[in-house]
Amino acid sequence: MSTLLEVRNLTKIYGEPGEHTLERTGPRAGTNICPDTEAIVACANVSFDLYPGEVLGIVGESGSGKSTVVKLLYFDMERTLGSAWLKPYLDGHSDILDASGQQKRYIRNYLMGMVYQNPRDGLNFRFTSGGNIAEKLIMAGHMHVGKIRERASFLLDRTEVPVRRMDDLPSSFSGGMQQRVQIAKAIANNPPLLFLDEVTTGLDVSVQARVLDLIRELQQELGIAMIVVSHDLSVIRMLTDRTLVMKHGRIVESGLTDQILQDPQHAYTQLLVSSLL
Repeated sequence: MSTLLEVRNLTKIYGEPGEHTLERTGPRAGTNICPDTEAIVACANVSFDLYPGEVLGIVGESGSGKSTVVKLLYFDMERTLGSAWLKPYLDGHSDILDASGQQKRYIRNYLMGMVYQNPRDGLNFRFTSGGNIAEKLIMAGHMHVGKIRERASFLLDRTEVPVRRMDDLPSSFSGGMQQRVQIAKAIANNPPLLFLDEVTTGLDVSVQARVLDLIRELQQELGIAMIVVSHDLSVIRMLTDRTLVMKHGRIVESGLTDQILQDPQHAYTQLLVSSLL
């Protein structure tokens, strides 16, 4: 099976790096701050492949670089180094990180979706719930008002948001319902790739479980590939096929999720897994 997404040596550094910044930071150094220049290495040399319909987890503590990876791939920030190829974009022959602003908008609107930890990052709180979905559809070129409203109704219903609340503002919704609207917006154009960045953080446990069930159901129904970022291994265990473990901006272990949870090899992964027991 050919890959959907290939990522190679993805690196993001804040500040001015020195000649030895990368070798003087990372898990072995115990820091992601360069002692020479105080540059911060958010992530470095991150490489992986993602296959169609696969769910990949990225796990690590706060500051490990996991959210930086998806924000770079979704064009929320500029990479320092690295490349990424997405098969549906020019048949995977052109680095999406080198794309023009117009091309990146096309990729985001047609080929990707993002669900953020904070709904305010993914929703426009000045628009209604239906209006947020319509915004995504319009950005992808849909113009028929009736069809847009029909699609929004379908997506709200599918993500368990009462359709009668289509014309309500997100600010009137609970946190769990705001996340469901975000999910509906993210999948509006049936993208082949969806990013999920700490989507259950801050939700009540019972609400977390229902949102996770919904994500799993949608993934199986749509066959969409996902990259799931979380500090919570129980989320990773429930949703993902493979997992990358990150610490101080680097991948320290990768493999099948079940393997990593049952027989972690790296001391840091062992520490994370022990917290589940």
